[in-house]
Amino acid sequence: MMIMDYQLIRSKRKTLSLQINGNAELIVRAPNRLSVKKIEQFIDEKSNWIDKKSKSTLSNKSKKPDYIEGEKFLYLGSEYPLSVNTAHAKGLGFDGQIFSLNKGGKVEFLAWYKAAFKKIALPRLEYYAKNHQLSYNQVQLKSQKTLWGSCSGVNNINLNYLLIGAPISVIDYVIVHELCHSVHKNHSKNFWQLVFSILPNYKASKCWLLDNGHRLQNL
Repeated sequence: MMIMDYQLIRSKRKTLSLQINGNAELIVRAPNRLSVKKIEQFIDEKSNWIDKKSKSTLSNKSKKPDYIEGEKFLYLGSEYPLSVNTAHAKGLGFDGQIFSLNKGGKVEFLAWYKAAFKKIALPRLEYYAKNHQLSYNQVQLKSQKTLWGSCSGVNNINLNYLLIGAPISVIDYVIVHELCHSVHKNHSKNFWQLVFSILPNYKASKCWLLDNGHRLQNL
């Protein structure tokens, strides 16, 4: 079963319900005493609906860029303008202040983002794993619409490289989140206590993703 992030709201209700909010985030409403295991089984069963609804929400919300002069793109939580420079070498470049593009658009940004994320995120993954005695097997970097990361039953970790647009603290949160799933395969109280023990301010990063996650997908 693949674990995806969600906001859980408990009440005296008798049934489970799922909602995709305006930022394409999953909201789960559940009875007070229903176990996390049953909740996440329900989420897994509805994964196709969640994926379709999230993609629809994102497509309706975000205007895709035209990759023209002056258009701004996220990198590590800040926006930087694009310079369409025909004298620039093939592909996308970045000098710390401006993105430079000879020609193209989405393909070039995805390639650059993936390479930049690999350079930044993989050492941080190793750091948190080593310093907090958390183990993982293989790591894959993907561009996904509905997941920022996942951890399989055998501790293979997937990370969404579009997170390169988010602040470092948010990247750290997703990395730690997935590493903690190597111990707890759910979002139980023990899971969140482990996340908190490593990143006491993780809730700020979680909120940033809820508020800005759709912007990272806008390519």
